[in-house]
Amino acid sequence: MRQIDHHIVGGAGGSVRHGDVFDPNNGGVQAQVALGDAALLERAVAAAKKAQPGWAATNPQRRARVMFEFKRLVEANMDSLAHMLSSEHGKVIADSKGDIQRGLEVIEFCCGIPHVLKGEYTQGAGPGIDVYSMRQPIGIGAGITPFNFPAMIPLWMSGVAIATGNAFIIKPSERDPSVPVRLAELFLEAGLPEGICQVVHGDKEMVDAILDHPDIGAVSFVGSSDIAHYVYNRGVANGKRVQAMGGAKNHGIVMPDADLDQVVNDLTGAAFGSAGERCMALPVVVPVGDETAKRLKEKLIPAIAALRVGVSTDAEAHYGPVVTQAHKEKVEGWIQKCADEGAELVVDGRGFSLQGHEKGFFIGPTLFDHVTTDMESYKEEIFGPVLQIVRAANFEEALELPSKHQYGNGVAIFTRNGHAAREFAARVNVGMVGINVPIPVPVAYHSFGGWKRSAFGDTNQHGMEGVKFWTKVKTITQRWPDGSPDGGNAFVIPTMG
Repeated sequence: MRQIDHHIVGGAGGSVRHGDVFDPNNGGVQAQVALGDAALLERAVAAAKKAQPGWAATNPQRRARVMFEFKRLVEANMDSLAHMLSSEHGKVIADSKGDIQRGLEVIEFCCGIPHVLKGEYTQGAGPGIDVYSMRQPIGIGAGITPFNFPAMIPLWMSGVAIATGNAFIIKPSERDPSVPVRLAELFLEAGLPEGICQVVHGDKEMVDAILDHPDIGAVSFVGSSDIAHYVYNRGVANGKRVQAMGGAKNHGIVMPDADLDQVVNDLTGAAFGSAGERCMALPVVVPVGDETAKRLKEKLIPAIAALRVGVSTDAEAHYGPVVTQAHKEKVEGWIQKCADEGAELVVDGRGFSLQGHEKGFFIGPTLFDHVTTDMESYKEEIFGPVLQIVRAANFEEALELPSKHQYGNGVAIFTRNGHAAREFAARVNVGMVGINVPIPVPVAYHSFGGWKRSAFGDTNQHGMEGVKFWTKVKTITQRWPDGSPDGGNAFVIPTMG
């Protein structure tokens, strides 16, 4: 059976513990991944400490050249990376390529690192006094990444951390760990010094080792909100800089004037694409007014019936299986819970079976109507191919739903009314807003991050927010005496002179 090992300097050696990596398409175990411990992490950190000062001293232009070459190598290996990703995660090949491409867009941003690292300068801040600032790397950073985007999120974190001069250690999900290892190999091939990008596998034992290690200065995390809260608290208690992105329950507000054909097309992709295993999925749709709800529901039912669920290599499939049997059972449990709570089960995706792949982790698309805010299935993240209709009487009620929800990752409004869109964007209590855009993930040179229980920490992912997270600002106040016989003027603090 295939063995997936750590990617650290000097080789990983034999791990005592291993975890199973499944093929979600057929339910079988396809590989075993080594699970590391604090001792293994110590070896990775030691290698990072040795390599990082030289990498930080490498001028930003040369670091950018590594990013350019890495981007070229990932693009050259796109097909093999996508198939590797799909075989462990279950998402269809097109989604896997999108996963990789969205990560590469952050690498493209990192190719401009010489520009974004420029500091500030003030000449003559006081008598003969100049002040300037510089951005310097944290030192060693770590990323703890989720199963649902095994390429994009490691690239979001590692690209900015490495480009700004840090060494970086990735702890990917043990459910689909192969792609991060391959990305680390490609970084080496692109010219990155050994020890700057390493991969350690593990479960909670490895996570705790990362959070407790005194030489790891910053940790970035993406996962469920409860774990994000734990990571944030433990990391901060140990003196680390931490950004921890959590769960979501994103809403799509549908105004009466919206183009419903476009809305339904957007919803089928945003709610069911990648089997709903996305923190930026759109699992709640909020039609404004009963007439809007009626028309939307009438259009959604045939659109859902037309969705094709298939194996990840099926080019005609809209989405594939979920990641594990345990997750399948969890999602189906939420479907039953929502029905028990009194919602109308319009389309039931349970019991879906694919001929020849009966043991695969497949769930058909599911639609609920008349979901209410007191239901646990509305309050919590389902993370599967389940769409809930929550009806709103008017604009104010629709605005209130995502604003009062415990999660605040993303939200969308569908309308032709510019005033309504502008008002909604300004007032909604959510971190990322789409206007006729169902999945409002920002482009790489802006930043990604939610509010409330969707994010812990003060700094977002990628863009300039990412640069700020992975660097420290040093400010220098300098004065060069003019050499006159009396020694020049007495020193005066710039704000006093």
